[in-house]
Amino acid sequence: MRRQLISSVAAVAATGSLGLFVASALADGSAGALAPSSAPASTQTATVTTNTPPATPTGATPATASASTVTTSASTATTSASAVTTSASAVTTSGSTTTTSGSTTTTSGSTTTTSGSTTTTTPTKTEPKPKPKAKPKAKAAPAVAAKLRLSSDALLVKQNKAVLQGRYVKITGSVSHYVAGQFVRVTASLNKKTFRSGKLAIKPGPHATGRFVATVKPKAAGILRVQVTHKRTAELKGFSQVIGITSMSPNVGYGATGLFVDLVQQKLAALHIFIPQTGVWDSGTQWAINAYHRLLNRGYSTVLDPATLNDLLAGKGTFTVRYPNQGRHVEGNLGKQLVALIDGPKVYWIFPISSGKPSTPTILGSFQIYNRVPGYLPDGMYYSDFFTRGYALHGYDPSPDYPASHGCMRLPIQDAIAAFNWLQIGDWVDVYQDSGNYSGTT
Repeated sequence: MRRQLISSVAAVAATGSLGLFVASALADGSAGALAPSSAPASTQTATVTTNTPPATPTGATPATASASTVTTSASTATTSASAVTTSASAVTTSGSTTTTSGSTTTTSGSTTTTSGSTTTTTPTKTEPKPKPKAKPKAKAAPAVAAKLRLSSDALLVKQNKAVLQGRYVKITGSVSHYVAGQFVRVTASLNKKTFRSGKLAIKPGPHATGRFVATVKPKAAGILRVQVTHKRTAELKGFSQVIGITSMSPNVGYGATGLFVDLVQQKLAALHIFIPQTGVWDSGTQWAINAYHRLLNRGYSTVLDPATLNDLLAGKGTFTVRYPNQGRHVEGNLGKQLVALIDGPKVYWIFPISSGKPSTPTILGSFQIYNRVPGYLPDGMYYSDFFTRGYALHGYDPSPDYPASHGCMRLPIQDAIAAFNWLQIGDWVDVYQDSGNYSGTT
């Protein structure tokens, strides 16, 4: 059967009627099927290349076929068991697709080009698989907005923050939200000249806040400015704040004014030492300083030395009340040369006095005021409160810082009116000798 088929193909090819042969085969109902050989199929495949003329319309004379070339591998034609379908110039074999055009054969999975007797096969390129898309990174949390509040342990003098030159002042910063790993820069300047700058870590504070502490010491008088700045980071937004403090010099003289004078008068008044708040370093200020020295058992002086100033700023020194049950009354402590106006257990004012000299000492005991005389008396007594016989509490000039009277308790002239206006007829006057045991800073 195979031999007959090959012979028929060769005969038809010789006459140029290969196309009619194929058409005849189709018309006979064989559908182009090639009968399988009874012999085992060879693993080699025959390749047929033809120059196929264009399709001939019905009734037209078929064109003469060009010379055909039949190539058989290893001289054996092996027909695949699968069906072969020829349409125009295309032959389809199960498992592969062959397209014949000129001298080029294309097979699914590879490309074969024939030129003369040379065959070149080019593998089909495989497109690379697309790389998987990277997962988007999680967005970082936005920077926290925080507020800064600065405070200090500076002295408060008439609503002004102040510090003495040469002394440290502590600046405390509070940040409304604590964020770990954050810093602030602290810059201190005096009279617009920077003298210190450095970084401080913000530490955790109470209630999820941040906290830091800086200490600054101005070396001269002037305006101290402390600026705290945090530059924005990925975690915490930036902020900045400035605190201003007056640096005061303690070196003052008679007639001086300023915050230091106000401070001294303010501190003396807080200890109930009588002092007019004039804002001037005057005789009233000097007498009050003298009384403070006596209260500390430091003798008699109108100079505010460093040790006394330290005690004054610390609020040291009290007048001990001996007779709290007498209501509004006067206590004269001759050992300290002080008189206190007292209401129950509370001291109202403290005055320096000059009691009787050794030859005419002041009487001791408890008495009541029985007579009051405003203004001057012929002997120079000024605004007098008599508590027994001719003994009185009154103003007099001079009123030295030692016992010098004839038995009365002398007040400085400038203090007499204030004491007179506070006292009344019937108030008790208690006089005793007691130096006390208080010792201040040494």
